[in-house]
Amino acid sequence: MQVKIDTKEKFHVITLIEEKLAANIAAELSELVEKFLDEDVKNVVLKMTDVESIDENGAEELARLQQSFYEKNASFVICEVKPAIEEKLDQLELLEVMNITPTESEAWDIVQMEEIEREFLEDDDQQN
Repeated sequence: MQVKIDTKEKFHVITLIEEKLAANIAAELSELVEKFLDEDVKNVVLKMTDVESIDENGAEELARLQQSFYEKNASFVICEVKPAIEEKLDQLELLEVMNITPTESEAWDIVQMEEIEREFLEDDDQQN
């Protein structure tokens, strides 16, 4: 699996440099990004510009991965997804449960909004 990792202040941008996201690559990707959950910067933006196709197991792994991040109070946003992949995710009824944006900039915005939301929730919990 080939990836490029760019670490920002609040998140990591992982660019997947693969044409097909199959189950084995999705498993390697999960292993890579789940390590970030133990770091100070936990949030991940997955950039899928180069990915042309995805299989069912790969799609399900992405959905599981996103859920895992949200359960641990971290963001996982996917961006720059090709129409064929969006269509496959829609067929598998995963598109609506996944956080997907057209651009990397919009993915950054979502991560930052979710960070603010988590901070507000923490403040509410501490006041109660």
